[in-house]
Amino acid sequence: MLPLVIILSSLANERIDDDISRHIGLNGQGAHIVRQLFRGSPTHPVVPIVTGLLFAFAGTIAVVAIMQQVYEKAFDQEPRGWRDFPRYVIWVVVLAAALVSESLAGKHVRHTGGLVLYGLLSLVVLTLFFAWTMHFLLDGRVAWSRVARPAFVTALLWLGLAAFSAAYFSSAVVSDSRLYGTIGVVFSLLTWFIAIGAIVVLGAVIGVVWDERAAARPSSDHR
Repeated sequence: MLPLVIILSSLANERIDDDISRHIGLNGQGAHIVRQLFRGSPTHPVVPIVTGLLFAFAGTIAVVAIMQQVYEKAFDQEPRGWRDFPRYVIWVVVLAAALVSESLAGKHVRHTGGLVLYGLLSLVVLTLFFAWTMHFLLDGRVAWSRVARPAFVTALLWLGLAAFSAAYFSSAVVSDSRLYGTIGVVFSLLTWFIAIGAIVVLGAVIGVVWDERAAARPSSDHR
């Protein structure tokens, strides 16, 4: 998904390195290293841009399809496969709009309300987003009440990753850049994306188990 974001930001003449650094929680030195990965004045030859968009879009759609498979297995639903391709596209558009909105509003909330208010607001927004994601990618086959706990757990894990990233990835980016150069920084970013994938899986699984145990508790108490 990262190449798609980079290409679109290049076409819009907007830098995204600051947003990436902010989401990972990098300090000034780490953010400076990430900033060097991106061309300051990108060129726009047609053939490479079109080819890059096609490959990046295909990869992004594949990621969404994998997310759907994870949720189908977690909620014990029959797979629908590529029949939901329009849903994949809609989800990507909504995600892009959410990232843009968060980038514009997040800085203002942090500066005016502080980290506590920003964290609480992020928890609410992330819970709503992941609940909608599960319900939408599963074509409404799972009730909103069943996706509430998995969405909440995923949001908590996401915020936990943000706290961990702020403590770990700054030093990791600086160290990998010093040892391996640019490719080392790319590996650090890939590690971050792998952690996001783990959060998506663990959030769904832990939330479903929590929901099932909560549903079974009244019957066991009655006995």
